[in-house]
Amino acid sequence: MTKSVGIHEVKTHFSELVDDVLAGEDLIVTRRGIPVVRLVAIESSQRRIFGSDAKLFEVPEDFDAPLSEEILDSFYQ
Repeated sequence: MTKSVGIHEVKTHFSELVDDVLAGEDLIVTRRGIPVVRLVAIESSQRRIFGSDAKLFEVPEDFDAPLSEEILDSFYQ
């Protein structure tokens, strides 16, 4: 659903309007009745949860071992 509000109302009720947008409502901001800006929620606003990828990747025992000469030589060609 789209809601249209004037700039003055946005300035005085910004927090409430942001909550409405986060709840899925589009917000059109008008100046003297003419639409000038649309405020929508960012789709990737999900918070990242620490540790949610645990056990998806295992660090090999030799992850910090020196690189082989073959690999090192490939960087300098």
